[in-house]
Amino acid sequence: MRTTRRSVLVGTAAAGFGLFSIRPSHAAPEITLRLSNNVSADHPLSVRANQAAKRIAAETDGRVELKVFINSQLGADTDVLSQVRSGAIDFQMISGEVLSTMVPTAGMYAMGFAFPNYDKVWSAMDGDLGSYIRRQIEAAGLYVMTRMWDNGFRQITSSSKEIKTPEDLRGFKIRVPVSPIYTSLFQALGASPVGLNFSELYSALQTGVVDGQENPLVVIQTARLYEVQKYCALTNHLWGGTWFIGNRARMEKLPPNLRDIVTKHINEAALDERADIAQTAAKVRADLSAKGMTISEPNLEPFKAMLNGSGFYAGWQKRVGDEAWALLEKYVGPLG
Repeated sequence: MRTTRRSVLVGTAAAGFGLFSIRPSHAAPEITLRLSNNVSADHPLSVRANQAAKRIAAETDGRVELKVFINSQLGADTDVLSQVRSGAIDFQMISGEVLSTMVPTAGMYAMGFAFPNYDKVWSAMDGDLGSYIRRQIEAAGLYVMTRMWDNGFRQITSSSKEIKTPEDLRGFKIRVPVSPIYTSLFQALGASPVGLNFSELYSALQTGVVDGQENPLVVIQTARLYEVQKYCALTNHLWGGTWFIGNRARMEKLPPNLRDIVTKHINEAALDERADIAQTAAKVRADLSAKGMTISEPNLEPFKAMLNGSGFYAGWQKRVGDEAWALLEKYVGPLG
C-alpha cells in the first residue's frame, strides 16, 4: 500500500481519538435543569433568564441545558415553590414577598415606603441585608443565587377611579400576591386586599372579582393589564425583588465546575436585567399612556402618615426580629 502524506495525517487524527473526545454539537444534554417563572416571554426576567440559558449551554459545550418555563406553565407560584422544595422542579424565580410565606424575612425589604430609590435598594440587597436574607433562605433548605433580580417599584391600578388619597382605598378590593406583607400593608391603608396568585390576576380583573391591583409598570405592560385597568397611580408604595432559588440537593449534585458556570451566568443575567428595568422605565410609562391608561402622581405623604399611625412597622419588626430590622434601617433610616 502506498503511503501518502494525507493517509498519515488521517491515521494520526484517527489514532488521536483515543486520547481525547469531541462532543458532537447535536448531542443531547447530560443535565437538564427546569426553571419556572410567572411572567411573559418579553418581560426582562424571562429575556435575561433565556440569555443565561444560552450562555450556560455554550460554556458547557451543551452538557447543561437550562429550560425556562414562563407564564406559570409549571404551576402557580405557591405550587411551584412546593415542587422546588421536593425536587420536582429545579429552579424558581419568585418574589421575596411570596417566599415570605415560608421564610418570613425573605420579603422584608418590601416594607411600605421603605426604599426611596434604587441606590438604596441595591446597596442593601447587595450588602448586609441581602446577605442576611440569603442565609435565612438557605437555612430553610433552599439554594439561592447571590444576585437578586429587579421586579420594580409597585404602582396601584384601578378599573373605576383614580387613587389620589388613602380615602380612595377605603374598602377598595385590590388583588395582592399571596403574601402576608402585602395583605397587612393594604389593610393598614384601609383597603380590602384579596390574595391571588399572579396566574389568576387578569381573569380576576376582567370579571370584577377585584377592582384593582398593584404591580410594577413593566408587569402592567407585559401582562397587558392595561386592557382591563384604566387608571394607574404612581405610588411607589414598595419595591419588589425576585429571588432565584433552587433545590439544594440538585445543585449540590452538580459537578463543581458545572455548578460554577450555572451560578456565574445566572448572577450575570440578574445584573443585566436590573439595567433593563432602569433603562426602560420612562418608555414603559409612555407606552401605557399611549395605550389609554390615565397615569397620575398622587401626594404620598398622607399614605405614609396613615401607615405610620397604623402600627404596621411595629408589627413587622416583631415578626422579623430586631436583628433583621436593624439591618433594614441601616439602609433606609428609622421606620415608623
